Amino acid sequence: MATISKRRKDREKRRSKRQKAKAGSSGQENGKTDKKKLTGWRETLRFWIIAIAVIWFVRAFFFEPYRIPSESMEGTLYVRDFLIVSKLHYGPRTPATLGIPLTPIYVPGIEFPQTRLPGFSDIRRGDVIVFNYPASQDIVRGTVPSTIPIERRDPYIKRVIGIPGDTVAVVDKVVHLNGAPQPLGETMLQTWTVYGTGDVRPSVEELTEMGIQFDPRTGDSRDSTGRVLSPRQYTILASRGMVDELVRRAEVDRVEPRIMREGPVDNLRFPPGSNNNPHHFNHVVVPGEGDTVPLNAETWPGLLEIITRHEGHTAQSIGDSLFVIDGQPATEYTFEQDYYFAMGDNRDNSVDSRWWGFVPKDHVVGKAWFVLLSFDKWLPPIPRFSRFFKPIS
Repeated sequence: MATISKRRKDREKRRSKRQKAKAGSSGQENGKTDKKKLTGWRETLRFWIIAIAVIWFVRAFFFEPYRIPSESMEGTLYVRDFLIVSKLHYGPRTPATLGIPLTPIYVPGIEFPQTRLPGFSDIRRGDVIVFNYPASQDIVRGTVPSTIPIERRDPYIKRVIGIPGDTVAVVDKVVHLNGAPQPLGETMLQTWTVYGTGDVRPSVEELTEMGIQFDPRTGDSRDSTGRVLSPRQYTILASRGMVDELVRRAEVDRVEPRIMREGPVDNLRFPPGSNNNPHHFNHVVVPGEGDTVPLNAETWPGLLEIITRHEGHTAQSIGDSLFVIDGQPATEYTFEQDYYFAMGDNRDNSVDSRWWGFVPKDHVVGKAWFVLLSFDKWLPPIPRFSRFFKPIS
């Protein structure tokens, strides 16, 4: 009997040990599961923090995407083109504001000194650049306060026409650089008047097949009674090569640039108060760092915004002969940075340096490098595959 009782006790001890071991194993597994859950949440957060930091760093110092929003560069770049802008070419700017990465949200009132790191290329004539809008007045958005940090102002894209030391003018719609007329580039567009040989003109569909846009704003020229002129006259938007193809048609007599009359067309013009317009622009010298110019009634209107908005001084004129900068009388001014004269390739549909003046170097974001993606429409999305990875020249 003692033996049987002992065996029963031994079995109960073994059963108790197994139950304790099972309970301990279950608790350990639950602990591991909780730890895995906690570790997984932390890893996910860590991943996104690192990813956003890397993307922000690349955008700030190497490359940044840019979407073409308007037709000002059409012929070369099209609406819904997605570009890669290189900040390495001219040197990246250090961040000047504190904000949420990858968003336009920033903390007003906090601004750090901004410097440009070394790049491997100078800004050259013909480069297509992205820059922050420099002027105090925007033809679309109105007043642009100087309190908005430079890097938070709207990005624009244009082609560099003049660099420091160049003289730029526009004579009867033709750009003159250092006194020499510049031919319209192969991809550049402008408006033309077509003179027909009779009462027939190509249809809009035929013109579209040639890449030519019939201008619906002016369309066919009409006489005082509203009748279409005979022989036919009409307005198109086209490149020089498209025009050369058009004049070979039997119903076309000749094609001439459509030129507006001399005199101002809008309050937004450069220099302020001048009679310039986009087709008739008196010569200006593009300023560079270290250049000195005299202050007088002729130069002052074009210098005032540069001195105050772009170079941070106070300035005023007293009459036509006394000029005060930072409280001191001055007879001349020395520029503190380089400037550039920029224009859109769609020459008659671009608000550019002809309207608001020079682009300061500290406003330059980078060089438009290549088209990454392009879409003809959003809904449904129709890709323009021929433009994917297309270099910009």
